[in-house]
Amino acid sequence: MAAAGVASQSLLLRLWRWWRGRGSTCFAPGRALLEVRGAEAAPLLQGILTNDVTRLAPGEAAGAAPPRALYAHALNVQGRCLYDLILYRLHESPEEEPRILLECDGSMLDAIQKHLKLYKIRRKVNITPCLDLSLWAVVPGESAGDIASSLAQHADQALVFTPDPRTEVMGWRLITKKGVNLSEIIPGSHVESTQDYHRHRYKQGIPEGVKDLPPGVALPLESNLVYMNGISFTKGCYLGQELTARTHHMGVIRKRLLPVHFSAPLPQDSIPEGAEILTESGKSAGKFRAGGGEFGIALLRLAHINEPLCLNVAGDKMKLTAHIPEWWPKTAGK
Repeated sequence: MAAAGVASQSLLLRLWRWWRGRGSTCFAPGRALLEVRGAEAAPLLQGILTNDVTRLAPGEAAGAAPPRALYAHALNVQGRCLYDLILYRLHESPEEEPRILLECDGSMLDAIQKHLKLYKIRRKVNITPCLDLSLWAVVPGESAGDIASSLAQHADQALVFTPDPRTEVMGWRLITKKGVNLSEIIPGSHVESTQDYHRHRYKQGIPEGVKDLPPGVALPLESNLVYMNGISFTKGCYLGQELTARTHHMGVIRKRLLPVHFSAPLPQDSIPEGAEILTESGKSAGKFRAGGGEFGIALLRLAHINEPLCLNVAGDKMKLTAHIPEWWPKTAGK
């Protein structure tokens, strides 16, 4: 199955070569993987996730190329985010037993497993953590080498290699067996830390995990779920749909998660969750979510993002600036 999966990605490999930037970097995102396996895996996920999981189904027709990965949120009944997920399809044909991997915040693995089992009822589905797999975020580069040849040689070790479904600036996702030599699979690559990964996504304004998306607090549309290809407005009912659909059709979103740049590196662990961000005149502009170094992510009122802003840190005012990311749609934020 793994060999067939790698062989079917010739188009993706051409995209890889086209997208390359400075140098290939592999990050360890610090995320966990959960397998949902069985004949009714897709129907189970379809009823509790924001995206259309049926899009992952392998096509019957020759040449059909369904996506290998989808981004989605699981919401509570009030329509607020519980978990952010990336789904990966492992099965290659309609004849194979459906196998879908869920990438999630590692600290929420048990909670997500319980959440799925709550709605499983009598469905023929097995839900198990994948402790033998590793997840990598890969930013491609000119020194990537012959990725097609190396993937073919290590098909038993590289289960999934696909563009990040959220946005091009996040590169690719690679799922391997634990303990593999990454430089063999991605020739010319180098590995950087989980902290480096967070810095990269904060600079791009990509939320991920419970710090950026507090469970029961964050709203999916304010969290840019539409911009990150994480929601379907035509799929039918799912948990938390009502508020999300109503907000979307009203078309007014006054606050959004945005990347912020601080005037100096943030002191570690000294900023409380949800700390208020203020305008120069002292008016509330939004709330800080998370960050590291000079970069972070904050929920801000769009009306204030071009103003001088500050955050109170241990009695001192730390200046910051916000901006609309380049990967957003060109009409966004207007």
